[in-house]
Amino acid sequence: MENLITALRSNLKIYLIEAWALGMFMVSACAFVILVEHPDLPVRAAIASPLARRFLIGLAMGGTALLLIYSKWGKLSGAHMNPAVTLTFLNLDRISKVNAFWYIVFQFLGGALAVYLFKWFLPGFISDPSVNYAVTVPGTAGEGVALGLEALLSFLIILTVLFSSNFPKIAPWTGWLVAFWLTVFITFEAPFSGMSINPARTVASALPGNMWTGLWLYFLGPIAAMMLGGWLYRLWFRSQHGGDCTGMKFHLSGKKNGCKSYEVLA
Repeated sequence: MENLITALRSNLKIYLIEAWALGMFMVSACAFVILVEHPDLPVRAAIASPLARRFLIGLAMGGTALLLIYSKWGKLSGAHMNPAVTLTFLNLDRISKVNAFWYIVFQFLGGALAVYLFKWFLPGFISDPSVNYAVTVPGTAGEGVALGLEALLSFLIILTVLFSSNFPKIAPWTGWLVAFWLTVFITFEAPFSGMSINPARTVASALPGNMWTGLWLYFLGPIAAMMLGGWLYRLWFRSQHGGDCTGMKFHLSGKKNGCKSYEVLA
């Protein structure tokens, strides 16, 4: 407990950045879902195609992630914004247990607070069935399909981050690749699972909306898939570097930027 309190005092700014980052992501998600899907606003009437509307939302969310990843604050914390990412980096000895704990706590807090702000100040918009708190719930194909797709997309995202961030010429583009995947996933996959790949993102909408359908799969799928991806990548990296893995980087911006809580520990 003493270590947790000491870390909280020492690195509170970094933890608050993680809360801010996922919070801003959820603010953007709620705002754009309202703007594009709410029946009282002009976009839904102007664009009849659900696919086209999802593309607009995906583009907005990919752009939001891009801005957060390359922001000064985002580079300082590493812009995890996702407990599954943090747990994967913990398993790869890139963050300490104490810092990982607080990263995850503040990710959940920041995401939930953002959606609650909409519930408090724009209740009629965020609760409309067309918006529904921007919840991520399984589609008509069922929980099995949702679980499989959440796992697959999480696996692709983490491998993209791990491989691209460890090749000097590609590393600066890591955040762009993540943004691209988010745009594609939201456009085409959202009808099947809501496209979460992030336990904190799912809980952020589930809490104020009181909608917990299939909650377990949004924890199991992303966490298991990302940790599997990290384990497989470490095996590959060690095979290429004589058994040594201390050179792995994993910074979504392609730059470490001096963050003391997110560093190579092994």
